[in-house]
Amino acid sequence: MASLPAIGHALSVLTYNVEGLPWPIASGRPDNLAAIADRLKYLRARGQAPKVVVLQEAFTKDARSIGQKAGYRYIVDGPSSDHAAPAGMNTVDPTFAAAARWWSGETEGKMLGSGLQLLSDYPIVEVRRMVFPAGDCAGYDCLANKGAMLVRVAVPGLTTPVDIVTTHLNSRAASGVAKSRADQAYARQVDLLTGFVEHARDPRNPLIVAGDFNMGKTPVRRAALFGQIEQRWSVAGSVRNALGQAVQDRLPMPQDAVATARRAKDWQFFAPGHAAALELTGISVPFGREPNGDMLSDHVGYIAYFRQSAQ
Repeated sequence: MASLPAIGHALSVLTYNVEGLPWPIASGRPDNLAAIADRLKYLRARGQAPKVVVLQEAFTKDARSIGQKAGYRYIVDGPSSDHAAPAGMNTVDPTFAAAARWWSGETEGKMLGSGLQLLSDYPIVEVRRMVFPAGDCAGYDCLANKGAMLVRVAVPGLTTPVDIVTTHLNSRAASGVAKSRADQAYARQVDLLTGFVEHARDPRNPLIVAGDFNMGKTPVRRAALFGQIEQRWSVAGSVRNALGQAVQDRLPMPQDAVATARRAKDWQFFAPGHAAALELTGISVPFGREPNGDMLSDHVGYIAYFRQSAQ
């Protein structure tokens, strides 16, 4: 693990899909999840722990205990398996719904929650949650109650809170269904996520939307996601992504951060509010390739560092 910056940034946000999947979907996870918690605890002792952590695939007890073991004061869980979408959101395309199959996990109901969790050293002002309607998913992803969560965090030294959203969108090849079907569900989820962001955020506050977007290098997914971001996520200025901004600003980029930017699944988007804005000051990677080449998850976990900037 490379050396990380010492504390001193107003806000540091780690996004990390921890692969906290239950057996038999995944095996050998408890030891790695414990190692993730231990590393965050170690970073805390050195004054280098991220102030906010957003986790995806925190499905198991071991995954959901990372924050407590690492010493985070505030821990917020995303939607549970029984969290229902509002009736008005159930507008699934009848043709799409009719093609659902039990052998792909699309008709069996929600066996898992959203897998989302937020950890914070800073006080939580407000929490809002949403799930995608039961039919707005494809393949094995339908077994989890995927959606999004907004947590309003009071950051010391900032003139307003920061609205932080985390999400995990439908996979493609891993969904076990035709890619065209997975992409159709993806586009629908992006639209629903955008509606949630528009409704739940406070336009005065800076916004960060971080998580596993499962976009990858697929043009139709990139068009769906970036089309919504550019048209509907901005209220007071452009929406930027942390890894891309770091490259543009010629900030130091660890090799694992370069690799995850190319993979194009794990993103941190940030945008100004009417009353305050954020400036990216750096990127670090506490969870990437280990010295022996192994990883603690099948995703890289990276930290984006921010400070308040002038509007």
